[in-house]
Amino acid sequence: MSVDIDVSGADSVARDLETVGRLLDDFGRVVKRGAHNLKSDYQREARSSGHYKHFHRAISYDRVTSLEYEVGPDKSKIQGALGNILYFGTSKNAPELDLHGPIARELPRFEQALADAAEEVL
Repeated sequence: MSVDIDVSGADSVARDLETVGRLLDDFGRVVKRGAHNLKSDYQREARSSGHYKHFHRAISYDRVTSLEYEVGPDKSKIQGALGNILYFGTSKNAPELDLHGPIARELPRFEQALADAAEEVL
């Protein structure tokens, strides 16, 4: 008994997998840069408020996956637990910091960086 296996498309599949790997690596770098930019913008805004002089130090980012980061105040750091009050307000006080502004400012740069990375690889 003989078995014939056609591997004529293996080179093409290998090239495609290599391209996907490069694209994921480049996208990972873009996402990390975006998280860093968001952290910096949130810190800058928190520093300029002046009311909570240590809060900006609590803002950080953590990697969840290669394409996912969490950005915001770390409640375990000094004044980090004030994040909910500063970004969402209370029943008696309006929010003091803008949660959406840094995202809106970063989004065009982020989208362009993703498009540039995809164009370079593809």
